[in-house]
Amino acid sequence: MYVKGKDCLDTNLAAYASCFYNVCTLNTRMCQPTRLDFVLRLAAIVLFAFLSLPCSAASAPCRIEVVEKDTGWPVPLVELTTTHHVRFVTDNAGLIAFDLPELMGRETWFTINGQGYEVPQDDFGNRGVHFVPESGKTNRIEVQRTIIARRLGRLTGGGLFAEGQKLGQFNDWHESGILGSDTVQTAIYHSKLFWLWGDTVIPSYPLGIFDSSSATTPVKPLSKFEPPLQVLFNYFNDDKGRPRGVAPVPGKGPTWITGYLSLPDASGKEHLVGTYLKIRNHLDVYQVGLVAWDDQRETFETFRVLWNQSEANPKPGLFLDGHPAQWTDPAGKKWVLFGNPFPTVRCPATFEAWGNTNTWEPLKHPDKLLAATTGETVKLHSGSIAWNPWRKRWVTVFMQAEGKPSYLGELWYAEADSPMGPWGRAVKILSHNRYTFYNPRLHPEFTSDNSPILIFEGTYTMEFSGNSNPTPRYDYNQILYRLDLDDPRLKPAQEP
Repeated sequence: MYVKGKDCLDTNLAAYASCFYNVCTLNTRMCQPTRLDFVLRLAAIVLFAFLSLPCSAASAPCRIEVVEKDTGWPVPLVELTTTHHVRFVTDNAGLIAFDLPELMGRETWFTINGQGYEVPQDDFGNRGVHFVPESGKTNRIEVQRTIIARRLGRLTGGGLFAEGQKLGQFNDWHESGILGSDTVQTAIYHSKLFWLWGDTVIPSYPLGIFDSSSATTPVKPLSKFEPPLQVLFNYFNDDKGRPRGVAPVPGKGPTWITGYLSLPDASGKEHLVGTYLKIRNHLDVYQVGLVAWDDQRETFETFRVLWNQSEANPKPGLFLDGHPAQWTDPAGKKWVLFGNPFPTVRCPATFEAWGNTNTWEPLKHPDKLLAATTGETVKLHSGSIAWNPWRKRWVTVFMQAEGKPSYLGELWYAEADSPMGPWGRAVKILSHNRYTFYNPRLHPEFTSDNSPILIFEGTYTMEFSGNSNPTPRYDYNQILYRLDLDDPRLKPAQEP
């Protein structure tokens, strides 16, 4: 009887009333209308309306806004955890739609973990706030930024404004169908910014896209450099409108693309190119080669195989790896420098030279720098370099290997007069609490030449961190940061 009545809720009010009457009277035949029929049907209508109204009112969440002290900017990626371990995370607008019925109207403590944003700790060493959440009301939390870089927000994944949407905002935001994106590469091609990601998480199955997803945006996709961050990607989709892989290189396992850039040939035609790696056993590379973009098919085609793993050749030789940077030497010759972060190989800046291994030259590069304030050794892991017109120097943001407090989550800034070095002392700009932030990528194309703002992103993931609790929606995604190069805390890294 209950199932029959519940099914009726999915039709309309009149049908529900009729069903309610039949259930109550256990009548399985069509009855002649009587006064009792009328009373039962009217009671069903009143009961249905009565039950609907309180549910609607009770569903209104408490609005929690988390903002940076002094600026008032919304802060994404701030976790609020209750004393019974229910965790909420701010979205790109710094919002949380708090809806726990057991805590509405009760004084509630929230422990705060902001990955570089915090509140003062109390006498017991706890960092958090307490207030009484109430349906439909707003509570505002101010957090102090302890890192030099400013978090702008999450670039990729689903539910970028999920909390705000529960509160009736950002309802026009378009979901991409992508839930996770690993390690970005970017290149300017045909007057657009092409974005390429590695392994990609989708909703329909635990195994997602493993031959690189891709999208385009304007070269300067941001009108301002403050949250809330809203970058609308134009993904390359399949015939069903779903994001697809763009590097279907034959062979088992994922295809990763590195050394991604656009180069002119002798006639001036642009070519979008990269180096591919075929992967097995999670991280083992068994094939390396070159790929070039096919404009008609909108996919990468194999240009040349450079190496296949064998007993005689267990390791690949020299190849074009990392984030490329264009450089003109003192004699006026144009080069592309490939490194991660510092240049390890260079080739002339033409499509023909890129495809000819005889033009590639290995470069010496440092594997560590010194910290500007402490003099400690900072071991390099990954990152990128770029010429900065405002500083009139080369700059880098890189991830430290074997860092603290996060093994692969500490990011540093340094400068040099030449991309070949020597590189000066480094200043830490970003830190994480038991979380990884790898493969940072600079975006010099985002800003004008006279801007002191440097934009970078990286992959936020629990991989290699020892943390078994992934941050919902944020894990395995790209997060964008802003670094103000006129911040006095960077001075030690800017000394000649």
